[in-house]
Amino acid sequence: MIQPQTETETASAALLSGWITRKDLAAALSVTVDTLGRWEARRFGPPCVRAGRMVLYRRRAVQDWLAAQEMPRAKTAGGRK
Repeated sequence: MIQPQTETETASAALLSGWITRKDLAAALSVTVDTLGRWEARRFGPPCVRAGRMVLYRRRAVQDWLAAQEMPRAKTAGGRK
């Protein structure tokens, strides 16, 4: 049986709707949580926010970071005129 959400759980979900946890981001990127931690220490990867022990990433910032990682297309051999 599914239990109804309490008012506190609903408010918490609304507050964090634009954010993703480190664990969820690691799963989405197919990397480990430790890898994201190393990236943070090296100032690489998407920006994050620490709230106590929780590390959160703004979804839009992750999307922007991913777009910035996009590699330009390789030029084809003989494609010059």
